[in-house]
Amino acid sequence: MPLLMVDLDNTLVDRAAAFLAWAEAFCRDHHRDDDEAVTGLVEADADGYTPRDGLAESVRERFRLSPGAFAALVDDLRWGMADHLELEPRVVDAVRRARTTGWTVVIVTNGTVEQQQRKLRLTGLDEEVDACVISEAAGVKKPSPEIFHLAASTASETLEGAWVIGDSARADIAGAHGLSLRSVWLRRGRTWDEEDFAPTLEADDCAQAIDLVIARRPS
Repeated sequence: MPLLMVDLDNTLVDRAAAFLAWAEAFCRDHHRDDDEAVTGLVEADADGYTPRDGLAESVRERFRLSPGAFAALVDDLRWGMADHLELEPRVVDAVRRARTTGWTVVIVTNGTVEQQQRKLRLTGLDEEVDACVISEAAGVKKPSPEIFHLAASTASETLEGAWVIGDSARADIAGAHGLSLRSVWLRRGRTWDEEDFAPTLEADDCAQAIDLVIARRPS
């Protein structure tokens, strides 16, 4: 069966929306319920690419919290944000369509095992896909070819005819390009600006991306 490798954060689940909800709640709790404070937290998070320790210290200083608040902030940033994640029914339906039409669906995500597995459990995605490969456990991150090869072997499949879906140009689409795999990039309101490689297709959301792949038969 053909392999469909799908990113987790800001692809299968809207991590950006979850962090925004966390930021809004945090600002309310600290009596800074204004757009500037919320926007500052979102920008500091940098779509999750800022290390949690560094972000916690930045938040502590921004809100003038005591040094003793640091550890609790780190935990809240790592675990509390996941409580705001919501899995859209359209995405679940699309994943199920892919599997019932013969695709093997594997999540391939960068991140820590504990954090990413918690997201999978909270959203129920762990029950909806065939397998999941997390970079910390794999010992290698996207866009390295090794993590995609591991995803294929974990699902007892090959990369022949495989597709990659994700929102990151440098992790997901570059990874697919490096292995000559076809891919769908989630625009998220952006325009493609890489010159050295490009996705096979573009989509506005994950459900649409999955349906685009389903409609294309593997060569």
